This record gives sequence, C-alpha cells and structure tokens, in this order.
Amino acid sequence: MIVKITGKLVALYNERAIIEYLPFEYETLIPEFTRRQLQSMLQQTISLYTIEYIDGNPTQGRLTPRLLGFLTEVEREFFEIFCSVDGVGAKKALRAMTRPAREIAVAIEEQDVKALSQLPGIGPATAERVVAKLRRKMSKFALMVARPDDAALAAEEQVSDLVAETFDALLALGHGEAEARRMIDSVLENSRKKFKDSSELIQAIYMNNR
Repeated sequence: MIVKITGKLVALYNERAIIEYLPFEYETLIPEFTRRQLQSMLQQTISLYTIEYIDGNPTQGRLTPRLLGFLTEVEREFFEIFCSVDGVGAKKALRAMTRPAREIAVAIEEQDVKALSQLPGIGPATAERVVAKLRRKMSKFALMVARPDDAALAAEEQVSDLVAETFDALLALGHGEAEARRMIDSVLENSRKKFKDSSELIQAIYMNNR
C-alpha cells in the first residue's frame, strides 16, 4: 500500500496533482483546499500522504485504482473518518473538503448542520448523519491550529482562507465549482494587490470578467 509519495509537482488541475517520481508520474486526486495550498509549489518537490482507492462498480466490470493525497497525516486521518459516514464515501468527501479539515471538524463538533450543508455535495440530511456519527470524534481535529514559525507561511495561510471564503461566496452566488476556481485564479495570477477581504476580491473578479 502506498501511504506517502514524494516527488516534483509537475502539473496541477482542478481535482488532481501530477507528481514526478522518475521514471514515473503519478496522478493523485486532491481536495480543493489542498489544491489551493499547492498552487505556489509547481516544479517543487512536495510530499503527499496518500490513500489507495478503487474507483468504479465491480458489477460493471470496470475498476480503476486511484491515489488520494493530503498534505498532512492528520488531514488524511480526518478524511478517512469523514468518508466513513453513510451517504458520503470517498468521492463526496473529497469534493466537500473546500475548507480546512479543522474548520469542518469544528462545525461537526458544534453540530453546525447549516455550515456543513454548505459544503459541496453535503445537503442537510447528510450533514445530520455526519454530526450524529462523528461529533464525539472531532476533538483531535478541531484543535488543529496552524502555528507556522515562518511569517511567509502565515501569510500563505491567510491568503488560503481568503480564497476559501471567496470560493464559497461564488458558489452561493450560483457559479459552478470549476468556474469559481477559474475566476479566482485569473484575478490572483494577474494582480499584485493584497485583498483585505472576500468582498474586495469578489469585486475584482467581476471587474475582471466584464
């Protein structure tokens, strides 16, 4: 079983990262929150903590092995617990993780069904099941706090939170996930301005798309 992969990040797409470990390149499926963290690491050596996953329906005779990747062991552990809930599963859990694991864990621990229902693919009924099954198992994850010693890393975390808030806001405004990612990436790649909040970033996005 592959539990960790280290290599050069040679490509990054909406839901997957391509890692070069010569003579091979590995496709690793990643959640949206991880993708945002990896944006500044292209062509750098990274490590992802992985889960092997078989995608497909055995009754239809087509099964595809997949790798799921996370930046920390704790995030990987959280994902495994999260996708164990009836009606969630690996695909839905991966899509839902647009926020840091610690924020989702806090919402579960506080039984915040409304917040959980706003995660992609997680409606009110599924959110209720998540809370019922996991609320007593979240203390370890809810206590995860980013305490980087490097000021640059702290700044990256702040930007990541801003992007996450903007992404959620664009979804609420009716944009699709791929469109929201494209709109955010376009502004951030072409602007050197530091945005103080999601409202300011959204304003820039709409001005950019006129």
